Amino acid sequence: MPKPKGKGGKNRRRGKGDGEESKRELEFKEDGQEYAQVVKMLGNGRCECFCFDGVTRLGHIRGKMRKKVWITAGDIVLVAKRDFQDEKVDIVHKYTADEARNLKQYGELPETARINETAVDMAMTADDDDNDIGIDFDDL
Repeated sequence: MPKPKGKGGKNRRRGKGDGEESKRELEFKEDGQEYAQVVKMLGNGRCECFCFDGVTRLGHIRGKMRKKVWITAGDIVLVAKRDFQDEKVDIVHKYTADEARNLKQYGELPETARINETAVDMAMTADDDDNDIGIDFDDL
């Protein structure tokens, strides 16, 4: 029989899930940083981010946030631009929906920014209003 090496297993290490989120200070962008919205998760800690300067870039979740802060499509994040690679950014901070609304209120985020909407929602409400997917049933 194996000897006990610790006090409990995975659930004990995780801690209590009280669900009480502490009120944290709102983080604003500095030079070299930009606000972005996650469009699509690509896997391996990477995602496609639409930066609010109008450019879509490949985002990389930094190691401190991996497996601790879960990022999904539609989240508003703070990204750090790379000096040597313009097409890649590092995700530094994830905003909650309330924090994102506050940023929008302060004028940090543009009015066109959609909070709490996933990529599927964004694709469904695209600029084309005709709702036609290109299948004609009259020919059958």
